[in-house]
Amino acid sequence: MSVKSDHRHLYLQVIDRIKKDIEKGVYKEKEKLPSEFELARQLGVSRATLREALRVLEEENVIIRRHGVGTFVSSRPMFTSGIEQLSSVTEMIRQAGRKPGTIFLSSSIQKPTEDDIKRFQCHKEEDLLVVERVRTANNEPVVYCIDKVPCKYLPKGIAYENESLLEILHNEANRYIAYAVTHIEPLGYHEKVSPILQCEPETALLVLKQMHFDENDEPILYSIDYFKSDKFSFHVLRKRV
Repeated sequence: MSVKSDHRHLYLQVIDRIKKDIEKGVYKEKEKLPSEFELARQLGVSRATLREALRVLEEENVIIRRHGVGTFVSSRPMFTSGIEQLSSVTEMIRQAGRKPGTIFLSSSIQKPTEDDIKRFQCHKEEDLLVVERVRTANNEPVVYCIDKVPCKYLPKGIAYENESLLEILHNEANRYIAYAVTHIEPLGYHEKVSPILQCEPETALLVLKQMHFDENDEPILYSIDYFKSDKFSFHVLRKRV
Protein backbone atom coordinates (compact mmCIF):
# COMPACT_ATOMS: atom_id res chain seq x y z
CA MET A 1 0.00 0.00 0.00
CA SER A 2 1.46 3.33 -1.08
CA VAL A 3 1.93 6.14 1.44
CA LYS A 4 1.29 8.83 -1.18
CA SER A 5 -2.06 9.84 0.31
CA ASP A 6 -1.35 13.30 1.78
CA HIS A 7 0.67 16.37 0.88
CA ARG A 8 3.46 16.17 3.44
CA HIS A 9 7.02 15.27 2.51
CA LEU A 10 7.13 11.61 1.56
CA TYR A 11 9.75 10.70 4.15
CA LEU A 12 7.42 11.98 6.91
CA GLN A 13 4.64 9.77 5.60
CA VAL A 14 7.02 6.82 5.58
CA ILE A 15 8.03 7.52 9.19
CA ASP A 16 4.38 7.55 10.31
CA ARG A 17 3.56 4.41 8.35
CA ILE A 18 6.46 2.40 9.80
CA LYS A 19 5.63 3.59 13.33
CA LYS A 20 1.98 2.56 12.88
CA ASP A 21 3.02 -0.84 11.54
CA ILE A 22 5.20 -1.35 14.61
CA GLU A 23 2.33 -0.31 16.92
CA LYS A 24 -0.02 -2.74 15.14
CA GLY A 25 2.47 -5.57 15.53
CA VAL A 26 3.21 -5.89 11.81
CA TYR A 27 6.84 -5.57 12.85
CA LYS A 28 7.65 -6.77 16.36
CA GLU A 29 10.43 -5.82 18.78
CA LYS A 30 13.87 -6.96 17.63
CA GLU A 31 12.34 -8.21 14.34
CA LYS A 32 14.21 -7.54 11.12
CA LEU A 33 12.50 -5.24 8.64
CA PRO A 34 12.31 -6.11 4.94
CA SER A 35 15.24 -5.06 2.79
CA GLU A 36 15.40 -1.43 1.64
CA PHE A 37 14.47 -2.52 -1.88
CA GLU A 38 11.43 -4.49 -0.69
CA LEU A 39 10.27 -1.88 1.84
CA ALA A 40 10.57 0.94 -0.71
CA ARG A 41 8.56 -1.15 -3.18
CA GLN A 42 5.84 -1.86 -0.59
CA LEU A 43 5.52 1.82 0.32
CA GLY A 44 5.74 3.09 -3.23
CA VAL A 45 8.66 5.45 -2.60
CA SER A 46 12.23 5.77 -3.76
CA ARG A 47 15.07 4.20 -1.80
CA ALA A 48 16.44 7.71 -1.18
CA THR A 49 13.14 8.70 0.49
CA LEU A 50 13.12 5.48 2.52
CA ARG A 51 16.71 6.00 3.66
CA GLU A 52 15.89 9.50 4.93
CA ALA A 53 12.93 8.09 6.88
CA LEU A 54 15.07 5.29 8.32
CA ARG A 55 17.73 7.83 9.32
CA VAL A 56 15.16 9.77 11.37
CA LEU A 57 13.70 6.61 12.88
CA GLU A 58 17.18 5.52 13.94
CA GLU A 59 17.79 8.90 15.60
CA GLU A 60 14.51 8.46 17.48
CA ASN A 61 15.63 4.97 18.57
CA VAL A 62 12.64 3.37 16.85
CA ILE A 63 14.88 1.16 14.75
CA ILE A 64 18.46 -0.09 14.86
CA ARG A 65 20.53 -0.47 11.70
CA ARG A 66 23.32 -3.04 11.80
CA HIS A 67 25.85 -2.63 9.04
CA GLY A 68 25.88 -5.61 6.74
CA VAL A 69 23.06 -7.31 8.65
CA GLY A 70 19.89 -5.26 8.28
CA THR A 71 17.41 -3.00 10.05
CA PHE A 72 15.67 -4.12 13.23
CA VAL A 73 12.84 -2.79 15.43
CA SER A 74 14.20 -1.43 18.70
CA SER A 75 13.00 -2.78 22.03
CA ARG A 76 10.42 -0.61 23.74
CA PRO A 77 11.55 1.05 26.96
CA MET A 78 10.75 -0.99 30.05
CA PHE A 79 10.70 2.12 32.21
CA THR A 80 9.50 5.64 31.50
CA SER A 81 9.65 8.60 33.83
CA GLY A 82 9.23 12.35 33.83
CA ILE A 83 12.68 13.83 34.29
CA GLU A 84 11.14 16.49 36.51
CA GLN A 85 10.21 13.74 38.99
CA LEU A 86 13.06 12.93 41.37
CA SER A 87 12.78 9.20 42.07
CA SER A 88 15.38 6.68 43.09
CA VAL A 89 16.29 3.97 40.60
CA THR A 90 14.77 1.48 43.04
CA GLU A 91 11.44 3.31 42.99
CA MET A 92 11.43 3.61 39.19
CA ILE A 93 11.84 -0.16 38.90
CA ARG A 94 9.11 -0.80 41.45
CA GLN A 95 6.71 1.54 39.67
CA ALA A 96 7.23 -0.45 36.48
CA GLY A 97 6.01 -3.56 38.29
CA ARG A 98 9.39 -5.24 38.43
CA LYS A 99 11.52 -6.43 41.31
CA PRO A 100 14.49 -4.17 42.04
CA GLY A 101 17.82 -5.69 42.95
CA THR A 102 21.42 -4.69 43.41
CA ILE A 103 24.76 -6.15 42.41
CA PHE A 104 27.34 -4.59 44.71
CA LEU A 105 30.65 -3.99 42.96
CA SER A 106 32.81 -1.90 45.27
CA SER A 107 33.01 0.83 47.87
CA SER A 108 35.88 2.94 49.11
CA ILE A 109 36.67 5.96 51.22
CA GLN A 110 38.34 8.63 49.12
CA LYS A 111 39.53 12.20 49.45
CA PRO A 112 37.56 14.62 47.27
CA THR A 113 38.83 15.63 43.86
CA GLU A 114 38.93 19.29 42.89
CA ASP A 115 35.53 18.85 41.24
CA ASP A 116 34.16 17.19 44.39
CA ILE A 117 35.35 20.09 46.53
CA LYS A 118 33.40 22.45 44.30
CA ARG A 119 30.33 20.20 44.21
CA PHE A 120 30.10 19.55 47.94
CA GLN A 121 31.71 22.81 49.06
CA CYS A 122 33.84 20.69 51.34
CA HIS A 123 37.38 20.70 52.71
CA LYS A 124 40.06 18.77 50.85
CA GLU A 125 40.61 16.52 53.88
CA GLU A 126 36.98 15.41 54.21
CA ASP A 127 36.25 11.77 53.42
CA LEU A 128 33.81 10.71 50.72
CA LEU A 129 32.14 7.34 50.43
CA VAL A 130 32.21 6.16 46.81
CA VAL A 131 29.91 3.26 45.94
CA GLU A 132 29.80 1.36 42.65
CA ARG A 133 26.75 -0.82 41.97
CA VAL A 134 24.58 -2.32 39.25
CA ARG A 135 20.81 -2.04 39.66
CA THR A 136 18.69 -4.87 38.32
CA ALA A 137 15.07 -5.35 37.34
CA ASN A 138 13.83 -8.92 37.67
CA ASN A 139 17.52 -9.89 37.86
CA GLU A 140 18.38 -8.14 34.58
CA PRO A 141 21.11 -5.46 34.82
CA VAL A 142 19.68 -2.12 33.69
CA VAL A 143 21.61 0.70 35.42
CA TYR A 144 25.25 1.13 36.39
CA CYS A 145 25.61 3.56 39.32
CA ILE A 146 28.43 5.49 40.93
CA ASP A 147 27.47 7.45 44.06
CA LYS A 148 29.48 9.85 46.17
CA VAL A 149 28.39 11.12 49.57
CA PRO A 150 30.38 12.77 52.39
CA CYS A 151 30.96 10.27 55.16
CA LYS A 152 29.77 12.78 57.76
CA TYR A 153 26.21 12.32 56.53
CA LEU A 154 26.11 8.54 56.96
CA PRO A 155 25.85 6.77 60.33
CA LYS A 156 28.75 4.41 60.96
CA GLY A 157 28.12 0.73 60.34
CA ILE A 158 25.18 1.32 58.03
CA ALA A 159 24.56 -1.25 55.28
CA TYR A 160 24.35 0.61 51.98
CA GLU A 161 25.34 -2.09 49.51
CA ASN A 162 21.84 -3.17 48.51
CA GLU A 163 19.65 -0.20 49.36
CA SER A 164 18.62 3.10 47.81
CA LEU A 165 20.97 5.79 49.07
CA LEU A 166 18.12 8.31 48.89
CA GLU A 167 16.09 6.16 51.27
CA ILE A 168 19.08 5.59 53.57
CA LEU A 169 19.81 9.30 53.77
CA HIS A 170 16.17 10.00 54.59
CA ASN A 171 15.48 7.13 57.01
CA GLU A 172 18.85 6.69 58.71
CA ALA A 173 20.58 10.06 58.42
CA ASN A 174 17.52 12.33 58.57
CA ARG A 175 18.61 14.01 55.34
CA TYR A 176 15.70 14.51 52.94
CA ILE A 177 16.74 15.03 49.33
CA ALA A 178 14.49 17.79 48.02
CA TYR A 179 15.80 18.28 44.50
CA ALA A 180 18.65 17.55 42.13
CA VAL A 181 20.43 19.42 39.37
CA THR A 182 20.66 16.97 36.48
CA HIS A 183 22.76 16.83 33.34
CA ILE A 184 21.85 14.25 30.68
CA GLU A 185 24.40 13.01 28.17
CA PRO A 186 23.90 10.43 25.40
CA LEU A 187 26.72 7.93 25.13
CA GLY A 188 27.53 5.15 22.69
CA TYR A 189 29.30 1.95 23.55
CA HIS A 190 31.28 2.25 26.80
CA GLU A 191 34.24 -0.08 27.19
CA LYS A 192 33.56 -0.80 30.87
CA VAL A 193 29.85 -0.13 31.43
CA SER A 194 28.29 -1.65 28.30
CA PRO A 195 29.58 -5.21 28.97
CA ILE A 196 28.48 -4.95 32.62
CA LEU A 197 24.94 -4.04 31.49
CA GLN A 198 25.06 -6.77 28.81
CA CYS A 199 24.43 -4.21 26.06
CA GLU A 200 24.37 -5.06 22.38
CA PRO A 201 27.15 -3.21 20.51
CA GLU A 202 24.64 -0.74 19.04
CA THR A 203 22.77 -0.07 22.30
CA ALA A 204 23.38 3.48 23.49
CA LEU A 205 23.48 4.67 27.08
CA LEU A 206 21.85 7.64 28.77
CA VAL A 207 24.06 9.14 31.45
CA LEU A 208 22.46 11.15 34.24
CA LYS A 209 24.88 13.19 36.34
CA GLN A 210 23.03 14.53 39.36
CA MET A 211 23.90 16.73 42.31
CA HIS A 212 21.33 16.17 45.04
CA PHE A 213 20.44 18.85 47.59
CA ASP A 214 18.47 18.77 50.83
CA GLU A 215 15.75 21.18 51.95
CA ASN A 216 18.41 23.64 53.11
CA ASP A 217 20.08 23.68 49.67
CA GLU A 218 23.04 21.73 51.04
CA PRO A 219 24.76 19.37 48.54
CA ILE A 220 24.44 15.82 49.88
CA LEU A 221 24.87 13.25 47.12
CA TYR A 222 26.49 13.18 43.70
CA SER A 223 25.56 10.36 41.37
CA ILE A 224 26.45 9.20 37.89
CA ASP A 225 23.92 6.70 36.51
CA TYR A 226 24.30 4.89 33.19
CA PHE A 227 20.88 3.79 31.89
CA LYS A 228 20.36 1.36 29.02
CA SER A 229 18.56 3.48 26.41
CA ASP A 230 16.51 0.52 25.19
CA LYS A 231 15.11 0.04 28.71
CA PHE A 232 14.59 3.61 29.92
CA SER A 233 12.80 6.58 28.44
CA PHE A 234 12.76 10.01 30.06
CA HIS A 235 10.48 12.91 29.23
CA VAL A 236 9.92 16.41 30.55
CA LEU A 237 6.85 18.64 30.78
CA ARG A 238 7.63 22.08 29.39
CA LYS A 239 5.25 24.98 29.99
CA ARG A 240 5.08 28.18 28.03
CA VAL A 241 5.76 31.30 30.14
